[in-house]
Amino acid sequence: MKRALISVSDKRGLVPFARALAEAGVEIVSSGGTARTLRAEGVTVRDVADVTGHPEILDGRVKTLHPRIHGGVLARSADVAADALAPHGIEPFDLVVVNLYPFREAAADEAATEAEVLEFVDIGGPALLRAAAKTHERVTVVVDPDAYDGVLAAIAEGGPSAAMRRRLARAAFAHTAAYDAAIVAWFDAGEASGAPADAPADAQAGAASAAAGDGGGAEAALPPTLHLALERAEVLRYGENPHQVAARYRTIGASGAWDAAVRHKGRAPSYLNLFDGEAAWRLAHAFDRPAAVVVKHADPCGVAVAGDVASAYAAALEADPVSAFGGVVALNRPVDRATAERIQAAPKADVLVAPGYDADALEVLASKRKAMRVLEVPPPGPRPLEVRSLDGGLLVQTPDRVDEDPLAGRVATVRAPSEGEVRDLRFAWRVVAATGSNAIVLAKDGVAWGIGAGQQNRVDAARLAVAKADGRAAGGVVASDAFFPFPDGLEAALASGATAVVQPGGSVNDDAVVAAADAHGVAMILTGVRHFRH
Repeated sequence: MKRALISVSDKRGLVPFARALAEAGVEIVSSGGTARTLRAEGVTVRDVADVTGHPEILDGRVKTLHPRIHGGVLARSADVAADALAPHGIEPFDLVVVNLYPFREAAADEAATEAEVLEFVDIGGPALLRAAAKTHERVTVVVDPDAYDGVLAAIAEGGPSAAMRRRLARAAFAHTAAYDAAIVAWFDAGEASGAPADAPADAQAGAASAAAGDGGGAEAALPPTLHLALERAEVLRYGENPHQVAARYRTIGASGAWDAAVRHKGRAPSYLNLFDGEAAWRLAHAFDRPAAVVVKHADPCGVAVAGDVASAYAAALEADPVSAFGGVVALNRPVDRATAERIQAAPKADVLVAPGYDADALEVLASKRKAMRVLEVPPPGPRPLEVRSLDGGLLVQTPDRVDEDPLAGRVATVRAPSEGEVRDLRFAWRVVAATGSNAIVLAKDGVAWGIGAGQQNRVDAARLAVAKADGRAAGGVVASDAFFPFPDGLEAALASGATAVVQPGGSVNDDAVVAAADAHGVAMILTGVRHFRH
């Protein structure tokens, strides 16, 4: 290896890497801040301008875009062997070390103007990376400072292998792809597009427009193309089943609550641990009061709010202790000793998620059930677009947000709900929106006593909820994630003894359903917003 071109924004490890190259007899060509940094540390550098015979122009925006640079990078082994470069005064480069302007950081700066952000759109850097990666049969391209040591070791042994050059080329193409995806996302989030990056301001308006069949929701909320740049953040123990391999990926340049998670105890998580953990964690944080959520197979089987998190957990567990075995427990308050003792005495949980743990609580949790994962996780961030696989592509939608207060809906019955019913209606509406459809939730005094989830018809969902409640929801409330198409579903739910109902409405039989509610003397609110979850 005789000649290297180095131009980096991320200068981690730059000086020792370049010094080692120089000591190995490699000529270093550089420009701008990279050249200044190396010279300041005593590393001999030749300026790009000396190679091109042309000074940098446009405040340094044009430096390497020149035939004497790109010709030296793009020349294949046969070109070099045939001395095809010499007539043009071009010398080949064997090594290209480039990483790009920090566009994501500039775009994240709320004080930056559009013009300032656009200055961080790198042009020469991606061109060099793509050129070097294209010619990886001869040229070694390095984009990540973490690769420096491996490259130096390979040079010391005679040069990087073909397999190494191919891996590094893939990393370069991945880097430029992610970089372009970040730029596209910035444009999508801009005021000119009218579409914030994480969804429209009024997601329900978009949903209503899409439901009407005019496509207006997608036009307003979703970009015409989607560019996902993800990096593998965590290899999981296995997928939904042990014979499936799985990993957690994250958006490149970003991080979420699961990146900051601290595992205090237990084995590494599996796919379902995180899938169910996310469901439980988000629902727990939907409540302002201390809350406990138990999730099994992505659906809540116990949810409660109370004056303290230990009481909330006890009530959530009491709702369905059989289903709680092997589930995920999420709490929205730190775990103290009393709560930890209740958890240890309860049916085994596979995962416990909380925002923090007292030292005494960790001591209790460490005493038995070594396989139980004890995770400390910060609050969840905004939900991104939801993506699911489909043959030939993806299904994409904005996330369902329960922004509406059900009590802002229309009281459809003769009787209006009481103050106590109002509290439980709000609670139950949050729970049913997080439950797989068809879903019915029976709640009383801040506890979801009966949850009927994932049924093919609403009558069966109501009967399942009533059976699980086992009389404990008498005097409580009913929440339905979608309208009752006929009075039979409502009547099945009212067998629980509930006295108030919240549902979206919108059925052609709404009048008959409301009449049935009046006949039972219960209050009913129609929200006008459906919350299906599949």
